[in-house]
Amino acid sequence: MPGRTSTPNADETPEASTPLYQLKAEFFKTLGHPVRIRVLELLSQREHAVSELLAEVGVESASLSQQLAVLRKANLVHTRREGISVHCRIASDEVAELLRVARSILTGVLQGQANLLADLTGHPHR
Repeated sequence: MPGRTSTPNADETPEASTPLYQLKAEFFKTLGHPVRIRVLELLSQREHAVSELLAEVGVESASLSQQLAVLRKANLVHTRREGISVHCRIASDEVAELLRVARSILTGVLQGQANLLADLTGHPHR
């Protein structure tokens, strides 16, 4: 209606025209790659040199570099140079907490599926 001001709903940011739910979707898309999740899990424990990540993640250097670039662009990972080495650290403890919560949710889902399978096959629950 002309002349009417609208207030943002709960899922919109007041300072931007992009709804918060769309920003959340983009955030989860950023997390939606197994290599990126593994890197974040490792960095949740401590800072790693890229060479350490290569050994732990088990992908080609170019692939790891590409995935680190995505994480840096999303401000989920910070890097610093030390001599010829590049070291990575997680940008926020909240990201590590999100990964812990995801693990807990998945554990519950898998336990529920195991219980359902046990019911269907007539085997007792563990």
